[in-house]
Amino acid sequence: MHGLSRRAFIQFLATAAAAYPLSSLAEKRQNLSENKSTSENLTEPWLTLSVVQEHLFPAEKDSPGASDIQALTYLRNMMMTPDFNKEEVMLIHNGVGWLNDLAKQQYRKQFNLLNSKEKEIILRRIENSRLGSRWLSLLLTYLLEALLTDPVYGGNPGGIGWTWLQHQPGFPTPTEDKKYFKLRKQTHRNLKA
Repeated sequence: MHGLSRRAFIQFLATAAAAYPLSSLAEKRQNLSENKSTSENLTEPWLTLSVVQEHLFPAEKDSPGASDIQALTYLRNMMMTPDFNKEEVMLIHNGVGWLNDLAKQQYRKQFNLLNSKEKEIILRRIENSRLGSRWLSLLLTYLLEALLTDPVYGGNPGGIGWTWLQHQPGFPTPTEDKKYFKLRKQTHRNLKA
């Protein structure tokens, strides 16, 4: 899949899930709609990150979107893990600043207030810089992880992404006390003893 644009990749995912039973997705989406965090109660940088995620991975009638898979919750959870790369934290936060600065320069508005076409133009401009491209790639990585992760990590609630992709996860799935970063810490303590 090398050389595939992000839009083409997302379209590929959507095509792969074409046989997915639509009523099941609609039912899961309905069950999850009450639990989603809305952009109305978010502050920066989370507000902009949420809007970017929705633009990169929008919900459609037959496929979940960023909010359905709780991509923002997943990203927040990962950023709080003990081994999360500090440079990535800085890049994610700085990217929000660059994006909003560019939106203000070009449209005199914050990114989250732009229409879809304006958002696309700003994201394409960001994509043309080395750091901007890296920032978008990082956000897309965490979006796809949120789609495929075990729900214990905060994304893919109720296995909505697995269901959409018709994926059967491995068993047993981790419990709260068996998250990968907790196991690493326990193993490290056991090695010291």
